[in-house]
Amino acid sequence: MHDVTDPRDIVPDEAEQRRLTGYDVDTLEADAHEAAQAGDLGRLAEIATALDQLSRRSDWTYTEPDDDASLHQIAAAAGRIPVDAAQLPHRIRGAWLGRAVGNTMGKPIEGLTRQQVEIYLRAAGAWPLRGYVPLVDPLPEGVPALHPSAPVSTTGNFTDVPRDDDIDWTIVGLHIIECYGRDFTTEQVAAEWLDRVPFTQTYTAERAAYRNLVHGLKAPETATTGNPYREWIGALIRGDVFGYVNPGDPGTAARTALVDARLTHTGNGIYGELWAAALCAAALAATDMGEVLRAASGVVPTGSRLAEALAGVERLHASGASSTEALDWVDNHLSQYPWVHTINNAALIAVGLLWGETFVDAVALTIAGGRDTDSNGATVGSVYGALHGAAAVPEDLVGTTHVQVRSAVRDFDRVTLDELADRTLALVNVPSNTLR
Repeated sequence: MHDVTDPRDIVPDEAEQRRLTGYDVDTLEADAHEAAQAGDLGRLAEIATALDQLSRRSDWTYTEPDDDASLHQIAAAAGRIPVDAAQLPHRIRGAWLGRAVGNTMGKPIEGLTRQQVEIYLRAAGAWPLRGYVPLVDPLPEGVPALHPSAPVSTTGNFTDVPRDDDIDWTIVGLHIIECYGRDFTTEQVAAEWLDRVPFTQTYTAERAAYRNLVHGLKAPETATTGNPYREWIGALIRGDVFGYVNPGDPGTAARTALVDARLTHTGNGIYGELWAAALCAAALAATDMGEVLRAASGVVPTGSRLAEALAGVERLHASGASSTEALDWVDNHLSQYPWVHTINNAALIAVGLLWGETFVDAVALTIAGGRDTDSNGATVGSVYGALHGAAAVPEDLVGTTHVQVRSAVRDFDRVTLDELADRTLALVNVPSNTLR
């Protein structure tokens, strides 16, 4: 499934990506699926060539730049939020803790639809979700499968934070800043990936970029060559740490995240990482979630599909709509996107952050929307923990299981969350004129 070495996956997925970004694929998408089913590699190669030659439709109304100059200019306009330095240790620990707990809450049911999530959790006696997901065997009717990690990520089946790429990438980002400072390059990111991260523990866009690196390509070609997943959620899940080290400065957080995103993503895939970094930067300084969302939206190009989706969620919240209506809106307006796309999952993250009154409310609401439940739970938990501090993460969900982290990143397996928070805090440098 989404095998980056197999044209039977890559070509149909590329046809879908082209269609979603305004290209008239005509019958090419259906043709690609037919050729993939038949195993006709020659026909798939012809379709891939045809896709490369397409032009964007004349009625495409979105403006989605991803060149450095445009994105730096947008980020430069983002204002700073005064930082309470005394609160930073508490808030940064809350961000790491919230990310880990939120990730585990969503991990076993990753990939389920909104309807399937509810069916499963009701069968488990866990609807609405108030903590970790129980394991139900046999599965209830209507739920085809759980995530393969379910046997080690469900209630009572883990003793440490379960290994997950959503945590691994945050660790990798921290390591890169420790090694190279804030002015690291995309080439240095690539070098650390090859040195620290196993290929088999990467997915979709990250795996495609890794494959390209091994074949000798460099960024930005690593993001565009044989990578139909370049607008999927992979970059968004890597953005938090760049916000952690830039509290109160969403613009700088976004510019830093851009260097990382270049390796794997384009367009809205890049915007997702800038947005996530800005969310975390703002949350470490802001006083309410509305301020956080407004600050983060400022780093997303206003003419983009991501900006449109986020604005739609914010309008619903301002209108007094219920959280159920917000989840309905995501289903009705963003159903065209794959379940691991940036745009629909970012909208679900925004729903959780805006409607969730407590940590568990926020994470559970986002998870209830289905799709990339572990990634979304991690981001919501991270932002909520950054805004409200470690005390906002329920102690019963921390216990003894969310002290050490299982990680595939070399030299980081069983690192403690407290150590990660301390190492992050050591990298923070808040200008004195932005303290409060």
